Amino acid sequence: MTKRGEQMRAEILAVLQNAHGAMSAYDVLHRLQMAHPKIAPPTVYNALASLTKAGRVHRVESLKAYIACRCDGTHQAAVLSICDECGTVEERTAPQLVENLSGLIGETGFQPQRHVIEVHGICSSCSSET
Repeated sequence: MTKRGEQMRAEILAVLQNAHGAMSAYDVLHRLQMAHPKIAPPTVYNALASLTKAGRVHRVESLKAYIACRCDGTHQAAVLSICDECGTVEERTAPQLVENLSGLIGETGFQPQRHVIEVHGICSSCSSET
């Protein structure tokens, strides 16, 4: 990867790390356009794909959005808790859960390639406000 590509991935990662919730690729694009007016969507999508593959970013499938990985690069499947009120996404790892899930699914001969575990609900901050 070129030095420019590395710089763009670093900038995208910084945008996600400073976000208060999950961001779509276009949210990231709009944030970067302030510094890079000519940036194109494929640049952002390619960088997000690279960061996801490297375990630095998680794709929140149900929101079609991304968050920065906060589990110190453990390369384990994340369990994402998504608040439907404020949009906060919390990340946890649960190796035994993933192992049990893989074992259960493997009984049928299915070979999982990746795990996406998302739980929607209300975070503690939002639930205490009601």
